[in-house]
Amino acid sequence: MKIIIAGAGEVGFHLAKLLSYESQDITLIDTRKESLSYADSHLDIRVLKGDAISISVLKEAQVDKSDLVIGVTASETTNLTVCMLAKQLGCKRTIARISNTEFVDNKESIKFDELGIDELISPEELAATEIQLLLTQSAFNDSCEFEGGALIMVGVSLPKSAPFVGKMVKDAAKIFPELHFMPIAIQRSGTQYSLIPRGDTIFREGDQVYFITSKEGVDELYKLSGKEKKEIKNVMILGGSKVGYKTARDLCNNKFNVKLIEKNKEKAFDLAEDLPNALVINGDGRNVELLSEESLEAMDAFVAVTGNSETNIMSCLVAKSKNIKKTIAMVENMDYFQLSHSIGIDTLINKKLLAANNIFRYIRKGEVVALTRLNNLDTEILEFVVKPTSIVNGKIIKELDFPRSATIGGVVRDGEGIIALGDFKITEGDRVVVCCLPRAIPKIEKLFL
Repeated sequence: MKIIIAGAGEVGFHLAKLLSYESQDITLIDTRKESLSYADSHLDIRVLKGDAISISVLKEAQVDKSDLVIGVTASETTNLTVCMLAKQLGCKRTIARISNTEFVDNKESIKFDELGIDELISPEELAATEIQLLLTQSAFNDSCEFEGGALIMVGVSLPKSAPFVGKMVKDAAKIFPELHFMPIAIQRSGTQYSLIPRGDTIFREGDQVYFITSKEGVDELYKLSGKEKKEIKNVMILGGSKVGYKTARDLCNNKFNVKLIEKNKEKAFDLAEDLPNALVINGDGRNVELLSEESLEAMDAFVAVTGNSETNIMSCLVAKSKNIKKTIAMVENMDYFQLSHSIGIDTLINKKLLAANNIFRYIRKGEVVALTRLNNLDTEILEFVVKPTSIVNGKIIKELDFPRSATIGGVVRDGEGIIALGDFKITEGDRVVVCCLPRAIPKIEKLFL
């Protein structure tokens, strides 16, 4: 695919890096020479200095031959304008990064596609949604929903007390004969080595295991993973950033008790006006005395979403020392993901990764309706819609020529999540959730074309 990315900031560079690994034809546009120089020397892509809303710059980038234009500059207006111009100039598909979530909320009534904008993505909205999901599934450190929760992906680090540590996958399945979950990926403790589990794969203590489960399977997974289901009601949020505001707003709407700490006095007053159901405190969240005064010990969860990754990590460690059930830190540095479990923080989230996941499904072949990349792993989870022409249509799973480095985690049929085993027959209209390593992706895509 020929892809043009407008904006060489954190999201744009991260996207360009991921896409360049897949040998896509990438052109990165930015006005800043230093950002482009770094990208040019580190990635196998074409860089172009100039304003992305300049028609001559877009023509120089060969926008008329491009399959996808992605606007991810720091300016929402620029991103929207780039997409509108690109579509008029002949680009097939456009995606704009936005921060004003009103656009997303009113997507149907405004009809952005008629303006030339096919998809709107808000990393802040994605992060706030991710945080709320993590607080709902409190014992798990990673989660993702498919089709409104018909199927749920959860990640969990196996403690020594987990009943199936030392057992093979097929033995663990016998513990619950009416299976409502499926292990889809495992990261061995202390490594970045990921594997797609088979029946003879052995679970080990410290494994980070990812499961696909139906709603009924969540409670089973709590028992099997040796984790305790903890009710989260009282949440403290550090940082009144866009993510902090959206998280507080959504949690208040879902009847959580929310305390939000913001250092900037003027911003704190504005937040207090906009969030009448949250208690907004003006103060420095790095101050341990302040956190104690505001009853940190009484909180069920602590979420740090300031603009500083180190502040977020350190404040979460303080919260963890007070025996807080759930800690979530927002970080910008991807390298921190390797440290999260070893230093004791439950979950790290990254806006770049969330935005990239959302955008990646437009690059995959076949009708991909959802995609997520597992934190710190070279593993993708894709949700395909089965078409009449798909090779898998009408086939029984065990009869498919499915690569060993991929597995079907589940199927959504008529809105119902099903854990599909070998005898399951896939039919047109099914939404099939597949977990695979990068080398298996081309073969998987062909099965769903």
